[in-house]
Amino acid sequence: MVEDKTAKKTSKDFIREIIDEDLAAGKNEGRVATRFPPEPNGYPHIGHAKSICLNFGIAQEYGGTCNLRMDDTDPEGESMEYVEALKRDVKWLGFDWGDRLFFASDYYDKLYEFAEELIRQGKAYVCDLSPEEIKAYRGTLTEPGKESPYRNRSVEENLDLFRRMKKGEFPEGSRVLRAKIDMSSPNMNLRDPVLYRIKKTHHYRTQDKWCIYPMYDFAHPLSDALEGITHSICTLEFENNRPLYDWVLDQFSWKIRPRQIEFARLNLNYTVMSKRILIELVEKGVVKGWDDPRLPTISGMRRRGYTPEAIRTFCDRIGVAKNDSTIDVALLEDCVRDDLNQKARRVMAVLRPLKVIIDNYPEGQTEEFVCPYHPKDESLGMRKVPFSRVLYIEKDDFMVDPPPKFLRLAPGREVRLRWGYFIRCVDWKKDPQTGEVSEVRCVYDPETKSGFAPDGRKVGATIHWVSAFHSIPGEVRLYDRLFLVPDPLADDGDFLRYLNPNSLEVLKECRLEPSLATASPQDRFQFERLGYFCVDDDSRPDQLVFNRTVTLRDTWAKVKEKGETKDK
Repeated sequence: MVEDKTAKKTSKDFIREIIDEDLAAGKNEGRVATRFPPEPNGYPHIGHAKSICLNFGIAQEYGGTCNLRMDDTDPEGESMEYVEALKRDVKWLGFDWGDRLFFASDYYDKLYEFAEELIRQGKAYVCDLSPEEIKAYRGTLTEPGKESPYRNRSVEENLDLFRRMKKGEFPEGSRVLRAKIDMSSPNMNLRDPVLYRIKKTHHYRTQDKWCIYPMYDFAHPLSDALEGITHSICTLEFENNRPLYDWVLDQFSWKIRPRQIEFARLNLNYTVMSKRILIELVEKGVVKGWDDPRLPTISGMRRRGYTPEAIRTFCDRIGVAKNDSTIDVALLEDCVRDDLNQKARRVMAVLRPLKVIIDNYPEGQTEEFVCPYHPKDESLGMRKVPFSRVLYIEKDDFMVDPPPKFLRLAPGREVRLRWGYFIRCVDWKKDPQTGEVSEVRCVYDPETKSGFAPDGRKVGATIHWVSAFHSIPGEVRLYDRLFLVPDPLADDGDFLRYLNPNSLEVLKECRLEPSLATASPQDRFQFERLGYFCVDDDSRPDQLVFNRTVTLRDTWAKVKEKGETKDK
C-alpha cells in the first residue's frame, strides 16, 4: 500500500486548527507570533526539540515570527553557558530567530511596574506568612483555603512594603507579594498565588541590581504580551495554570492578547527528561557532561551522530496530541536510520580484529579495489580500498565449530570478501593462553575478483575486512540505552539502580579502511554490516574516535521481521 503523502500534508493538528479559526475571525491583525521560552538552567533535550520544531514550524507555515526568549526569572542555576547551549541547539535544528532574542530579565523594570499597578488596584498584597504557612493556608483539593491575615493591608502599606522589599530591607523568605484572587477557588493556582519573592542571589545578567524576582506565572504571560505573542504554545502541565495566565493578562490592556494553548509533552522510554535528574546525572559523573551521547540532550544526540533532519522528522511523525503518552525510542532511532541511509557514506571497519593470512596471495603485492561510497548515490563518489596478503576480519565472522545456521567463515568454508575475492579457510591458530583463535589462514580464488565465481558457485555470506598493512587505528565507542527499563522513574525510587552497565563499551584496537584518514569531527558513515557511526570531537590526527550512532536495525525490538532492513 502506498502512503497518501498528500493527505498527510493537508491534515492539521488541533493547534493549527485554532490558529486558522483565529485568523478567519480577524484576530491579532492577521498575525501569527509564537515563541520558544526555555529557562536557561540546563541543556535542551529532545522534549525541547519538539517544542522548538512546533513553535518555529508554525511561524514558518503562517508567515509569522517566532521569538527565542530566555525565561530567566530564577537566578539560581541559570547561566550564560545554558543560554549559549540553547541558542546553538536551536540553530543546529535549522531554525533562526533573527533579531528576536529576548530575556525575561529584559522586562524586570516593566514587570515591577505591573506589580505596583496591581497593588494600586487592590489586587496584590505583601504577605508575611512563611512558605510553610502559605502552603497550609492554601487548603486542599477538597477544602477551601484560608485568607492570609495580611490580605487586607492598605494600598499604601503594601506599596511601602513592596518598595522596601525591592531595596533589600527584609531577609530572604520573610515576605512575598501575592495576587488577591480567590482563596476558595477550585483551581489551587488561583488561591492568591505568589507573584514576587525575595531572593538575594546574583543574577547572571542583571548582576546584583535586584533582590526580588518575579515568579514564572507572573512574568511569563506579561512577557508574551509585551512581545506581541499571539499564540503561547506550552506543554500540558501548564493547563491548570492557564486561568492564572489569563487573570494576569486581564488586569491590563493589550493591543495583541496572547492565547495559551497546551499540547502533550514528549516522553521517551528508556531515558529521563527531568532537568533535575539530568543535572544529577551530570554532576555525579554518571555521564560525561551534558553532551554525553547517552543523554537525550540535543547536544548529546548531535555528538552521537543524529542529524537535525532526523530529529525534525521524528517530531513531525509523533505529531501534536492533547494527551500525554510515551513514545518508543525505537521510532526516533528509525528516523535516524532512514535519514543516514540516504546520506551516509559506506566504508569498512573492523571493530574486533582477527588476522587472516592468504597463503596463495603474493607477498608484498597490493592491489586496489575502486568502491562506491553509496550503492545508490553516485554523487557521494568513490574511494580506493587496498587489498593485500594479510587482512583483518571481525572475530565474530569466524568459528571453528559453527552451529548449523552460521554462514560465515569456518574450516573448509568459503566466503566472499566485500568488493573482493572469494576466500576459503584452510587452517587456524589459537592463543595458548586464552584459547581464542588468533590467526586464520586462507586461500583465495583469483578468478573471483568481480565478486562472482566463473563456475557459478555460491557462497553463504559476504564479510567486510581491511588490509592489515594499510588500515589505520581507531577507537570506537558503542553506545546503548542508558537505562535497562522503559520507565526508570515508575516507582519513584532510586532510578540509578536501573542504569545499563553496558550503555558504553569502548573498543581501542579497531582497524579502519585508509579512506577514513581524512575524516573530521561530525562526519557520519555507515560501517558496513555494523551500523552508523560519527567521528567524535575527541579525535586526533593519529587516533580517530567514532561513536556508534545507531545499529542497522532495532536490536531491542521483541518482534521483527526476519532479515528485514532498509539499510543496504
